[in-house]
Amino acid sequence: MIDIFLKGFIITISLIMAIGAQNAYVLKLGLLKQHAIKAAFMCIFFDFILITLGVYGLGFFIKGNQILINSIAIFGIAFLCFYAFVSFKSAFKNESLKIDSDIKTKPIKEVITLILVFTFLNPHTYLDTILLIGGVGANIEENLKVYYLLGAISASTTWFLCLAYGARFLIPLFRKPLTWKILDVLIGILMLYISYTLIELIQL
Repeated sequence: MIDIFLKGFIITISLIMAIGAQNAYVLKLGLLKQHAIKAAFMCIFFDFILITLGVYGLGFFIKGNQILINSIAIFGIAFLCFYAFVSFKSAFKNESLKIDSDIKTKPIKEVITLILVFTFLNPHTYLDTILLIGGVGANIEENLKVYYLLGAISASTTWFLCLAYGARFLIPLFRKPLTWKILDVLIGILMLYISYTLIELIQL
């Protein structure tokens, strides 16, 4: 049970750690101290819905369909290796998140709208939550799926609350190129690890 929980946690945290539009926006709200907690819980809720669909709903379609499982696994491996390459490349290019100094309070409607856009109009969201995270969970024994799901949601909760609460303390670090280098390298290593775990799903 613990290993299944940790598997869900590690796979999820590895994927959502990549700095994208959604994460960057929550981080920015945290830095500006504006609706950050509300935004974080929105992201957690959407992750819960999408990952659950992947673990339980998608499982009905791929269970017993080894060709489909192989296709998802191969696609996932290729995608994660590409993510790893991008992360390593970013580490050497000193790319970092740019945050402006605007402190004007943002309307809550604007925050909700942007979170919806960053979540549901981003194809990576469906790839990460339903296909990759959910696809791995769908192949776990039925009575153990709940532990995998709990691990995945725990990772999502941990990450987004850390962004919302910890942003103001982390910004001095993330102004330093070395911090971004370390983060990008770690993300790249984790992506390669997850791609390795997908190999066990492939059966010829």
